Amino acid sequence: MDPVVVASQVVLGLQSIVSRQIDITRAPAVVTVAMIHGGVRSNIIPDSVVMVGTVRTFDEAVQDDVHARIKRTAEQIAAAAGAQAVVRIDKGNPVTYNDPDLTRWAVPTLQRAAGAAAVYEGPPITGAEDFSHYQKEVPGLFFFLGITPEGTQPVANHSPLFIADERALPIGVRALAGLAADYLLEHARGVSQDP
Repeated sequence: MDPVVVASQVVLGLQSIVSRQIDITRAPAVVTVAMIHGGVRSNIIPDSVVMVGTVRTFDEAVQDDVHARIKRTAEQIAAAAGAQAVVRIDKGNPVTYNDPDLTRWAVPTLQRAAGAAAVYEGPPITGAEDFSHYQKEVPGLFFFLGITPEGTQPVANHSPLFIADERALPIGVRALAGLAADYLLEHARGVSQDP
């Protein structure tokens, strides 16, 4: 049994989870194997292979379903080849989700801070963000500032080519300060009106 061949079969099997097993029109998902480590020499079959990847979804239930399918797929493909797969899934950060009511409430403040034309609701993205842990406790709103320098193409923030246009920082300060002030002012009024 060659674990490198088995690992390649597992990678291909995992790709069928998104493309053939779940309804991505309901809730998109991404399954990526980004690292494969195995062996020490070009002419020796290794004892084992380690694969590492990521799962991105917009929904916790879909995420749990995909995790179960990954485990089943890897274990059964390995067993069919006479190997064993040990699947360990670290859930990492929960899904980052903007509370719809809070988002509607925040839009006027964000428009005052950045200008009405600069504020829009973008499509969901599959980035992972530890801010989502706060959103498990209280409704949250995550927004992007727009820091791509004029005349350049956006670059992923984990790229060595990443550059931030620092002229966006005062807008971010106005947005966050405005949201905090508006929230406190609104709730202070609500408290003062109570009998």
